[in-house]
Amino acid sequence: MPKASRDRRPRTPGGGLRATPSFGEVLPRIAEHFTVEGALGVVVVDASRLAVIEQQYGAEAHQRSMADLIGLVQDLIGARLSVNDFVVAGETGRNEILVLVFREPNEAEFYKRELPELQRALVEGLDRRGGRVGYPYLKHAPPLQIGSGAALRNPTIGVDSQVSAALREARDEAQLAARLAARRRRHQVFELVLDGRVHSVYEPIVEVTTRTVFGYEALARGPEGTDLHSPAALFATASEQDLLFQLDCLCRQSGLAGARDLPGGAMLFLNVRPTTIHDPNFRADALCRTLEACRLQPSDVVFEISEQESIGNFDIFREVRDYYRKLGFRIALDDTGAGYASLEAVMELSPDFIKVDRAFVSGIDEDPARQELLRALRSVSEQINAQIIAEGLDTLEELETLGRLGIPYGQGWLFGKPHPLRADL
Repeated sequence: MPKASRDRRPRTPGGGLRATPSFGEVLPRIAEHFTVEGALGVVVVDASRLAVIEQQYGAEAHQRSMADLIGLVQDLIGARLSVNDFVVAGETGRNEILVLVFREPNEAEFYKRELPELQRALVEGLDRRGGRVGYPYLKHAPPLQIGSGAALRNPTIGVDSQVSAALREARDEAQLAARLAARRRRHQVFELVLDGRVHSVYEPIVEVTTRTVFGYEALARGPEGTDLHSPAALFATASEQDLLFQLDCLCRQSGLAGARDLPGGAMLFLNVRPTTIHDPNFRADALCRTLEACRLQPSDVVFEISEQESIGNFDIFREVRDYYRKLGFRIALDDTGAGYASLEAVMELSPDFIKVDRAFVSGIDEDPARQELLRALRSVSEQINAQIIAEGLDTLEELETLGRLGIPYGQGWLFGKPHPLRADL
């Protein structure tokens, strides 16, 4: 059988590489190219973490996310592929992307250099540009593991069997990479918790009318220059490794310790979870001693509970709320509007403060619908004797609109980025 023409020119944007058929659709062509060329390389991008999109938002949303990911993969490695190579969706029922390359068996560089470089380009590219994978359905891009496999054509064995064996090799390597990455993450977060390597920065909360600081929200940060610096990565990793309670305790301790220089009269807003009540250091006597060491009173501190954490049992949280209220603390419901049970949570928990999610504040000066929503929420807050804090303020126009709506407090980068507290503030 004569060899097919092997044009090694890179594919150009908008060219054939942009087509994204499924593995099954191109299997006959895969078999043909493998038979003609004699060597097959497979790289698998394991996108199984995107399956949750279909469960929560439906098949169309999942297909859109997979198509976006395939487009990113094509952008990252398209120039490295030949015209007979493929980037395709995985087999039916698998959330994966397959890159299949065909070369002559005597091209040793293909296995020793080209295939590893292709895999490395995907790993580095997805790490650099994959932050929006799954957007807008997932808050944070999921980890995507990558593996590779290869086969040399053996005419005594069926083509399908050899292709399947190369696929299994690539998937096994991706799964091994996932296990090793999880182990590294566990070591990272375990050592971080043991060493107490969490610090707090503080974001100002400002009175809308006077534009003076009312309080500061303590925000946890991991070590600078690490994968765990951002709170999203920090808490996601701790949750994955069953260390969320321990990390939460550490962050509360850090938030209090860093507030020793809290300006007089300012409130400290401290994020807590319903499990806080089980922390021995946050029971009455121990907590009062900690506050005394930080030169704080219970009346100086507001405990924030995130509505995004889906408070599934209001009775349990009311127990936490009542316990700390008796000690003199106040309660804020954070991220109100970001979840499905916001109004129920407001009515059931009767917080002292309602922190409205940035999605309802951003661009409010130009959006009458958002303004009506905030008016309605302000009316509810008045009925339960709560005060509203609008999060995510970026512009003076948004701040002025809040003033006209009678919203008492605002928070956001308009007032400065989060920073450590200093005694001379």
